[in-house]
Amino acid sequence: MAPSAPAYRTVNLRLEAGAATIELNRPESLNAWNRQLGLDLLAAVEHVAGDPAIRAVVIRGAGRGFSSGADLRDISGSEDRAPDGRPDVRRILTDRYHPIITAIRRMEKPVVAAVHGPAVGIGLSLALACDLVVAARSAYFLLAFVNVGLVPDGGASAFVASRVGITRAAEMAMLGERVPAAKALDWGLINAVHEDESFDEAVAELARRLAQGPTASYDGSKRELEHWFYRELAGHLDLEAGVQQEMVATADFLEGVAAFVEKRPARFAGS
Repeated sequence: MAPSAPAYRTVNLRLEAGAATIELNRPESLNAWNRQLGLDLLAAVEHVAGDPAIRAVVIRGAGRGFSSGADLRDISGSEDRAPDGRPDVRRILTDRYHPIITAIRRMEKPVVAAVHGPAVGIGLSLALACDLVVAARSAYFLLAFVNVGLVPDGGASAFVASRVGITRAAEMAMLGERVPAAKALDWGLINAVHEDESFDEAVAELARRLAQGPTASYDGSKRELEHWFYRELAGHLDLEAGVQQEMVATADFLEGVAAFVEKRPARFAGS
């Protein structure tokens, strides 16, 4: 690790030739998001955003995948409780997740998501918040929220719909099925697919290219695209958080989490 790169408990930060790599580092849980990962990731994103020597950023995952989404054990056992005793997911999203997504969208330099294995739930939100998404052939993308009685959050409903349209966004949100890398490329959800054997070098080459490019031009393009597609993102994130809090109050959410923990099919009652 370069001497100027801060150290974090659940995130690795590497700096090389004007490019930074932020690596989610909870491989034992497929980089599931818990409180510490949220804190570390935000700190790392803010650090690279504020360092003028860093001209391009790559976000990826350690181990077997990009991210399996929120750590349900962390949410269900959270000390953050709403008045009804359920997890206060609105607060978790607003305080912990939204600042990360917003910082990536506002960063004045290009951000690349390098995805291998699963990009699921909030992990998919993170990937799609980036400017470019490149994937290994082994990657897959999944809005898994519905499988535990929840709804897309972290900007996922906006990012998916803006990339692939409402038809495929509804399919991903309501059916909760995997979208393999090849299909994701065909749909326009991501930018490129590389064979697993050549993936790391392809990512490194893209990072080098961006780091050597016209940073001001990249920032200008980001601001234009942000204005056209995501100028209402703050309000939309708040809407997602509110709807998600409604879902946490349902019996279906409790059943979804119990089924996940017990590794059995969920028996949803529609309430």
